[in-house]
Amino acid sequence: MKKNFSHLSETGDPTMVDVGEKKVSRREAVARAIIEMDPEIIDRLVNDEIHTKKGPVFQTAILAGIMATKRTSELIPLCHPISLDKSSIDIKINESKQIIIDCTCIIHSKTGVEMEALTGASVAALTIYDMCKGFSHNIIIKETKLMKKTGGKNDFKRT
Repeated sequence: MKKNFSHLSETGDPTMVDVGEKKVSRREAVARAIIEMDPEIIDRLVNDEIHTKKGPVFQTAILAGIMATKRTSELIPLCHPISLDKSSIDIKINESKQIIIDCTCIIHSKTGVEMEALTGASVAALTIYDMCKGFSHNIIIKETKLMKKTGGKNDFKRT
């Protein structure tokens, strides 16, 4: 079976997916962003949360990420406006001294929340970049990826 792009009409024009006939179900998505930066900055984040003129780095990034999940349909043109049941951001530093940002979104709806989770993780990462760039511009937002999704047609889990 040949797959098609979901957001193109039969004539190839952009269109919002029709979810009218879909059933409401619990849908969850988790996205992850990974940031690498100078070890000196990471050490400061590990030992004593950096407080900048804009506020505490991780706490500000958590709020920014959650706010972004709620506004995804305003940023991504063909996303459905939805009312999230849950949006959360978890930030930790792993053994490789990378900042790991996980964004979890849950909804009971006819449409999924992958884009909301990806947007939340991305904006949290960008917020950390913005708040730490005064120390160094040697900051890499290495990747942002979907880790898992449940509900809807297909479940997905990255191994």
